[in-house]
Amino acid sequence: MITEGVFKANDIRGAVPQSWDEAGAAAIGAAFVELAGLEGKQFVLGRDMRLTGWEMSRAFAAGAISRGAEVLDTGLASTDQLWFASGSLDLPGVQFTASHNPASDNGIKFCQAGAAPVSPDFLARLRDRALELHGSVDAALPEHGLTQVETLDDYVRHLHGLVPLEGLRHLKVVVDAGNGMAGHTVAAVLAGADIELVGLYLDLDGSFPNHQPNPLEPENLVDAQAAVREHGADLALVFDGDADRCFIIDERGEVVSPSAITALIARAELEREPGATIVINTITSRTVADVVAEAGGTTVTSKVGHTFVKALMAEHDAIFGGEHSAHYYFRDFWGADTGMLAALHVLRILGSQDQPLSEVMHTYERYVASGEINSQVSDAGEVMEVVEAAFIGRGEVDHTDGLTVRGTDAHDNLWWFNLRPSNTEPYLRLNAEALDPAVMQAVRDDVLDLVRGTTTT
Repeated sequence: MITEGVFKANDIRGAVPQSWDEAGAAAIGAAFVELAGLEGKQFVLGRDMRLTGWEMSRAFAAGAISRGAEVLDTGLASTDQLWFASGSLDLPGVQFTASHNPASDNGIKFCQAGAAPVSPDFLARLRDRALELHGSVDAALPEHGLTQVETLDDYVRHLHGLVPLEGLRHLKVVVDAGNGMAGHTVAAVLAGADIELVGLYLDLDGSFPNHQPNPLEPENLVDAQAAVREHGADLALVFDGDADRCFIIDERGEVVSPSAITALIARAELEREPGATIVINTITSRTVADVVAEAGGTTVTSKVGHTFVKALMAEHDAIFGGEHSAHYYFRDFWGADTGMLAALHVLRILGSQDQPLSEVMHTYERYVASGEINSQVSDAGEVMEVVEAAFIGRGEVDHTDGLTVRGTDAHDNLWWFNLRPSNTEPYLRLNAEALDPAVMQAVRDDVLDLVRGTTTT
């Protein structure tokens, strides 16, 4: 079984077996090899700890082998470990994961050789061909065509080569893996450093018995916040299910904004390569652009989403990129996103001086943000037109990603907001920011009044 709805803008995700099953995975594997021209060639395959990962990835491999490809199987791997394998081996990559989705889901992320992103057009053609092939591809893995490869040790060595942990002061670090793939990688990555590890939910368990593996939701950060306070830790690292994202909690148990982390790492990278380019998205805090300018770098703004960020990273040879969702991208990691490398940067910066993390981050938290606010609407385009008309003359309008308006109030207090439609749900997503809390609240409320006054659902 395979339904059209599992094919998303950037990857595949859906409930197993309700939306797709092993027969569907086999059809996708065959279609992938056909469309990527991999007959007689190799690609690398990984999977996370989800309960259906073994069966679904094996069925995909069977479909791929049926079309003449050779599969290099990494076994259990975080998504950034799979990106490493693709980059270091210069082969296309396939990762079975549904990231932070519920336990019933599984999915697939794809990349070209060198961990380069695939295009939305490729995924659309993959959808069409897989639907055509469904029911005609054997999901049973043949005896030949699949080779096991080990990549964890090389992945760890590569990370340590980029951000060494030697010579740091002693740190006590809480790590909440959420029963996801950080539990597979973090002990190896932190081995040898002067770090006292307080582990939460490091056991791999795709049923997620403790909390959902989505650090964007505040309730999934509560355990790590409590552990930092209880153990007197210097910080906490909280990973999502496939460990390509990492949230940071300071020594007070307070969540550090991913935009602030982006600014912190951007400055460190610009010290290493003055004048380099940093990529951010449309709803990253203005703090990042300010910090990059102060450090002599250049900022390029992308639409929200890893496909767009990675494309701009390559186009501008950017050294680093960051998104509000705690995706962090590194040129030295083939332009791919890796939560673990971002975490190492934070540990290195913190461990190289004596200040607590809250003081280190103070200079990177200059604006007041609304957070993302969702409103259900019947016609996103019409609502955005209403909002834009109301703000004519109040600020500079930008349509890079939805509607962005930037301006100042009568006292020269900077503000901006972005209003953009969700790719997957009938929502408009609002993010607002300003130097002054009252100004942010006023802008936020003005936009919400307009949005919800025109809502018809």
